[in-house]
This record gives sequence, structure tokens and C-alpha cells, in this order.
Amino acid sequence: MNIKKEFDELTEVLKQQRDEIEVKIHLASMDAKDEWQKGEKTWGEFVDALGVITDDTKEASAELIHATKIIGDELKETYNRISERLSK
Repeated sequence: MNIKKEFDELTEVLKQQRDEIEVKIHLASMDAKDEWQKGEKTWGEFVDALGVITDDTKEASAELIHATKIIGDELKETYNRISERLSK
């Protein structure tokens, strides 16, 4: 699988989770709201790094690609935790 396609798919999953959580967040406990705020910072980091990786005019290092995958995975876990809290 090429890198761009892999990140496009991950981005779509994250966008969907993010949108679903955002709709429910106003009903959430303070814990979920705090975690949401931290997740929003991580989302910004992910989007910034993804911009570099998917920019055809720049060559992304393997280290940046790896770090971005880690950020994406951590963000997915954060969104899953928040979703679980909201579904209770």
C-alpha cells in the first residue's frame, strides 16, 4: 500500500471519529472534555505532519512517516477512549 493511500484512509477514519465525538462532547464529563482538548492538540500535530508527508514538493523522512503513524495511532486510541466514555 502506498503511503499517501494509507494516510488518506487513516485520516478518513480519524475525521469520522472526530466528527462523531464533537457532536456528543457537550454532554460529556469533564474527564472526556479534558481528554478531548488534549486530542485536539494531537490532531493539529497529526495534520501538520501529514501536510509535509503528502506534499509532493517535499520528501518526507522515514522518521517523520513513522512518527506520524505513531501520532495517528495514539489519536485513534484517544478517540476510542472518549467514545467509550460517551457511550456510557
